[in-house]
Amino acid sequence: MARYEFYPPPISDSVRVSAKRRKGRQVSRFDRYLLSQLLTAFGFYALVLVAVYWINRAVGLFDQLIGDGQTALVFVEFSLLTLPNVIRLVLPIAAFIAAVTVTNRLMQESELVVMQATGFSAFRLARPVLFFGGIVLAMMLVLLHVLVPASRSAMIQRQAEISQNVTARYLTPGQFTHPAPGVTLYLREISATGELMNLFLSDNRDPAESVTYTARKALFARGDSGPKLIMLQGMAQTLTRPVTGADSRLSVTRFADFTFDLGGLLTGNARPNRKMGELSTPALLWPSAAVLTETGETAQSLWIEAQSRFAEPLTAMTVPLVGFAALLLGAFSRFGLWRQIAVAIGMLIVVQALATMAANLAAVPLGWVLSYLPGVAGLGIATATLWWSQRPRRLRAGAGPGVGPGAGPAAGPGAADGAAGAAA
Repeated sequence: MARYEFYPPPISDSVRVSAKRRKGRQVSRFDRYLLSQLLTAFGFYALVLVAVYWINRAVGLFDQLIGDGQTALVFVEFSLLTLPNVIRLVLPIAAFIAAVTVTNRLMQESELVVMQATGFSAFRLARPVLFFGGIVLAMMLVLLHVLVPASRSAMIQRQAEISQNVTARYLTPGQFTHPAPGVTLYLREISATGELMNLFLSDNRDPAESVTYTARKALFARGDSGPKLIMLQGMAQTLTRPVTGADSRLSVTRFADFTFDLGGLLTGNARPNRKMGELSTPALLWPSAAVLTETGETAQSLWIEAQSRFAEPLTAMTVPLVGFAALLLGAFSRFGLWRQIAVAIGMLIVVQALATMAANLAAVPLGWVLSYLPGVAGLGIATATLWWSQRPRRLRAGAGPGVGPGAGPAAGPGAADGAAGAAA
């Protein structure tokens, strides 16, 4: 009896290529979907945290500037200059919270469970999270290398300019002000042209001699050594207090114009020397002799500061990956993944502790290498956690074979259709 064997028709290369393209489109859709969810949550949490940090700092800044007689425009300018550093502090925290909340929601809605049932490994699921960490890394690099140093330099420059603005700080009509210890200044009014009318100035800095100036009007002028007060049509009364028991003497001098130098009285007139935080990254990596003299720091200190600007973004990139990997340790649960969230927070504390330790040990020889330890450790923790999450989980006693992710109907064809729908 003849035997007939039937074989399925061979699959052409074009069919295989078409199937791979369809799978690739589904994969890219899932990546875009998860990445969009992460970016949306990240933007929300970053906005909230920046607002909280900024308001906390703006309150003290408002009291300081408005109390010195500055306008609201100056307050807004200083507030904007503090934003880059506030954003730098907030971005890693916002990225971690976004990764944890999005992963928890997708696990509760079974979207990640279905994707695992279709054959997605933990490392494959983490690919869009890694892309998200790269975006955070790029933002941190721009902040640390460009925006934060520029904002710090601009703020110190504006502080120096405001400290020289004597009119705003000390010239309040009808009030006695004290530009320096032992100096009292009073004026009746300021005319529309900027003239100081009916000025009174008492200089008691010298214990042996006290000088009191009065003038019908005065003007302020800026000189090389600082602001100068030009008094017109006035009088100087000098009271000499001898050291011995002789009587004090009072002499009166009338003048048509007299110049009083205020540069030595007012502190902070000149712009202070730049600090490490104001320097650009190339200036930190290759410092000149003038930069070392200006900052008063060593070349090693500048090198450590430059390396920290590269290491901190690396740590920020690994933070969301750590939070995502920790939540993959748990199976689907309607009550949430609170234990896994606690584990993620514990991992974040470990990474932050390593960052603090690296900062304290940065001054030792080759201590700048330790600045990369938090980022490398975070990446290692995330990789180990992702690998551990792929291990088969032990079923509870008395549980059927359909319990747990990847078992029973969830692993059947219906799960694949559901995964395709979730990816779409």
